[in-house]
Amino acid sequence: MPFTLRSHTADIAVEATGRTLDETFAAMADGLAAAMCETVPDEGDRFELRVTAESVEALLFDYLDELIYERDVRNVLPVENDAVVTEDGGEWRVEASARGVPLTAVTAREVKAVTYSEMTVESTPDGCRAYVVFDV
Repeated sequence: MPFTLRSHTADIAVEATGRTLDETFAAMADGLAAAMCETVPDEGDRFELRVTAESVEALLFDYLDELIYERDVRNVLPVENDAVVTEDGGEWRVEASARGVPLTAVTAREVKAVTYSEMTVESTPDGCRAYVVFDV
């Protein structure tokens, strides 16, 4: 499993790894979904999203924040996340997709927000690692 839920005071933290930033971002998004719901049915349609930011950390924050927004607006749990991360001239971009499972089909815990508290995105000998704390 490319992500791990970590206990964190009154919040929940996710550590995600991947061989690339793409894999790490997707794993972090899957970790966010796992923090909200333990079992996921097969239903739901894919949707796409794009996010831009001035740094890789800001991009991860904004991407996860957008997934929470999509959850609230579409009433879906974003699962089976795919992400492609690029950087061009100092602008970071993620083009992503997820399968939106209707919230009526799951029992989901509420994750209120992404935080910058303790957030890291770093290179490792095996690829990339990210750590994010979520407000629950």
